[in-house]
Order: sequence, then structure tokens, then C-alpha cells
Amino acid sequence: MTTPASPRAYRIGQIVPSSNITMETEIPAMLRAREEVEPERFTFHSSRMRMKEVTKAQLEAMDDESDRCALELSDAHVDVLGYACLVAIMTRGAGYHCTSEKRLHQVTVDNDAEAPVVTSAGALVDGLKVLGARKVALIAPYMRPLTQQVVDYISGEGFEVTDFIALEIPDNLEVGSRDPMALVDIVERLDHSQADVVVLSACVQMPSLAAVQVVQDRIGKPVLSAAVATTYQLLKELGLKRYVPRAGELLNGSY
Repeated sequence: MTTPASPRAYRIGQIVPSSNITMETEIPAMLRAREEVEPERFTFHSSRMRMKEVTKAQLEAMDDESDRCALELSDAHVDVLGYACLVAIMTRGAGYHCTSEKRLHQVTVDNDAEAPVVTSAGALVDGLKVLGARKVALIAPYMRPLTQQVVDYISGEGFEVTDFIALEIPDNLEVGSRDPMALVDIVERLDHSQADVVVLSACVQMPSLAAVQVVQDRIGKPVLSAAVATTYQLLKELGLKRYVPRAGELLNGSY
């Protein structure tokens, strides 16, 4: 009698700010939910960059550590790497997600452990393109000047940001401790009437997964988050079906 082959297990590497407590909960939660309906399995492996407050100085110092993290994770021969700080990328100038992804990928190549690299910033941009969005409304936890830089970055990628809310929380640990369902009420203050897509959390640290499908069902238009977009891009790089139950339009298996 032939023993059935075990499902393929993929190693997900995560480059994470030291104070981030959400990337390692929401992305595994989505992929664990996917394991209930798809054959693949996943393990998760992280390397951390020091950052406590979401300020430009700390973000830049943190991003400078990302090469070390990519090197450490490639020692584990991960199948894909996800860089988990959207604002750190977007505050470094237009198109920086491409620069970061290329550089960190080269680190893995040089370590004889080649793996694709996904940034949450690039994943959000690509996710909006996949959904065919032209106009976007978003919620971010950052201080208003940093949120404006995120808005400018997204605008520079060809989208019109019709409205945004900046929650103005400088402490990154406080951001990660928020109740995701609070976003169900916050979105009521967001003018998304002209938007094609609502970005419920333009930050992988602000919890939102529990609210994504709830808000989408309520407002009747696509809703995504930085974490949802990152998960989509991780699955795409692995050549797997981009499906996670009840995680919004982008991960419904149609794209």
C-alpha cells in the first residue's frame, strides 16, 4: 500500500521591526486558515530590526538593519521573505520598495540561498493594481506627517487618494495593541464614497484582519490591508493559489 505524500511545507521568512507584534500573528493566521482548505503547509521564521517609535529617524535606522535580517533568514533557506514595515519603505522616497526588494534579494543570492523578497509597501501597491483601483481611501496609525508621506507614495504610484485618516499614534507597541474591530467604527468617519478600494490598515502593525471582511460586507466594495496584500504577494511568489477564507476581495481566489 502506497503511503500518501506529505503536503509541501514552505518556510516563510519575516523581517520584522522589534516592536511589531502583529506581522507574526495576522500573516500566520491567514495561512493557517488557508491550510484548512488547501494542501500546502507553512512554517514561520523571523529576524528583527530595532524600532520602538514610528519616527523618520528610527525608521531609517531600522531599515539599515534589513540586510542583516535577510542574511540571517537566508541561512535558514526560507522560500520567501516578507519585509514587514510599510512606512519605513515609503518614507525613503518614490519607488524605494523596488530598490529594497532588489537589494535584499541579492543578499540571499550572495549567501547561496536565493529567495524572492516581498515588502509590505510594494505588496500594497501591487494589490491595488491587481484590484484595478484608481481611487483609494485609507486609514493609517501614523502621525499625520508620516501618513502624508504614505499618501504621497501611493499617489506617486498612480493612484488618487480621495481621503485618509491618521490616528496619530507614535508608539509602535501601542499601535499593535489596538482592537481590530475598532476599525469598523473608524471607517464610518472615512469618506470612501469616491474610492474604488478601502485600505483598512496601511500598516502591518495595526491589527485589522478580523475587520476586513466585516467592513467589506458592510460597505460593498473591496477592502484590504497591508497584511492582506503581503500575504497575497507571498503566495504569488511561491506560485500558490491566492486564497484565504474571509480575508477580503484580494484573497478570494479570483486574482
